[in-house]
Amino acid sequence: MLEPLRQGLPPIDPSAVSGSATCTLPARYEAVGGARRFTRTTLNGWGLAERFDDVALVVSELVTNALRHALPSESSAPEPQDPPVRLHLLRWSSRLVCAVRDPSRESPVASEAPDCAESGRGLFLVESFSDSWGWHPTPDTESPNTPAASRGKVVWALFRLSDGM
Repeated sequence: MLEPLRQGLPPIDPSAVSGSATCTLPARYEAVGGARRFTRTTLNGWGLAERFDDVALVVSELVTNALRHALPSESSAPEPQDPPVRLHLLRWSSRLVCAVRDPSRESPVASEAPDCAESGRGLFLVESFSDSWGWHPTPDTESPNTPAASRGKVVWALFRLSDGM
């Protein structure tokens, strides 16, 4: 999941991860609040409570996008084998990564939202509040019989932490 993060950044040693936490989120918009609570608890445990506001905003946008654009509509029930939305938080000494995995292979697209629109600015907020972000298809680690469309993607945001943390 982390290979694309290594491109264009100083080396990230997977064995140097000082903390990681994952939660599975239900396919309901109430999950966004749960993702924020999970993020607060995790950051507090890592001594990063002062980063909560920016990180929670990005987590909220990434999870909302996954729920809005990656999951089947209510009219078509999800297949039991479809993976749920998952939030991953990973901490190194100098950076924090928030990654949201969802079942869609569709790329996230930042689009211009009209001034009067109530939505459509999520990826601009992610770009503004994180140091970098991107996405990649989920690695094909599942069985060869798994349809490619159900393997999904990971959308991630990186936050640089001060060296003293």
